[in-house]
Amino acid sequence: MTEAILEPDLPIIDPHHHLWDLRPLLNVLPDPDHHFIAAIARSPYYTFNELYADATCGHNVIGTVFMECGAFYRQGAGDDMKVLGETEYVNGVAAQSASGLYGDIRLCDAIIGHVDLQLGDGARKVLEAQMAVTNRFKGIRHTAPWDADPTVLGSPFHAPRGLYRDATFRQGFRHLGELGLTFDAWLLEPQLEDVLDLARAFPDQPICLDHCGTPLGMGKYHGKLHERFDVWRKNIQEIAKCPNVVVKLGGLAMSFAGMPDHGPEAGLSSETLAAMWRPYIETCIEAFGPERGMFESNYPVDKWGASYAVLWNAFKHLTVGASADEKRALYAGTAAKFYGMEHLLA
Repeated sequence: MTEAILEPDLPIIDPHHHLWDLRPLLNVLPDPDHHFIAAIARSPYYTFNELYADATCGHNVIGTVFMECGAFYRQGAGDDMKVLGETEYVNGVAAQSASGLYGDIRLCDAIIGHVDLQLGDGARKVLEAQMAVTNRFKGIRHTAPWDADPTVLGSPFHAPRGLYRDATFRQGFRHLGELGLTFDAWLLEPQLEDVLDLARAFPDQPICLDHCGTPLGMGKYHGKLHERFDVWRKNIQEIAKCPNVVVKLGGLAMSFAGMPDHGPEAGLSSETLAAMWRPYIETCIEAFGPERGMFESNYPVDKWGASYAVLWNAFKHLTVGASADEKRALYAGTAAKFYGMEHLLA
């Protein structure tokens, strides 16, 4: 679907996208027909050119944040240090963008990598090695999605149950604060109390809750979004009481949420998508406030439901009544502050 770009001058920092080359993996995945694997397989190759084309589609994207996704790991390195390859690769993409050959946009100006916090105190040396790669490295994400029904996630994506409550994980987690690094949390809506417990246990650690807490509308949760909404809202409101937590407003177009429940690029208008997402986005903004919320593309995962242009148009429909200051925070300011990118707004 092609739409005219809404508010084309509004500065945007896209705080959540991936880069990957999944082509070598697609033939060996154990369940290629799983809804999520089928969705990301529609974009098996997403690197500088694809990101640049999306980010320059008409919205005023001034910078982006890369989010770890297990791509481009170092071949031959140990399990602990192979993650450095991803940061090295993305730093090259950032340097390519910063060359000025492609305009003023700063792709991957901040990099969120991965370190296995289940290494406990051993995680610190890996964190320090990540920081030594580039000053663009701002923090990590260690995902924790789990569900009793393995078909909800698909076999490659399961984390141990209750990971964020694990003592060894938390032993590694405490090093983030000591090193001044951020933490992105991704897990599923039924697990939100795990993030709440983690945020309360580490009140000085900056934490970002990804994807509005990932409401579920697929698998055994199909048709239950409305049924589970009050539980989701209560947990979001409790998490928002932790001043160290911010929230990413997006991820609702990926297949897990079922909003839409068909794809890829379902062909729905931005107005239709905005109406579908409004209860979740407005609840999050009301709970956290604009100064602790940031719109995200989650691309190319959210390509399942919308093109990049339509996705950001949908967000802009949702903030039509917001003030200029509120929009400044939601589209760029919160991300700039959380990820240390204030120079992009100078």
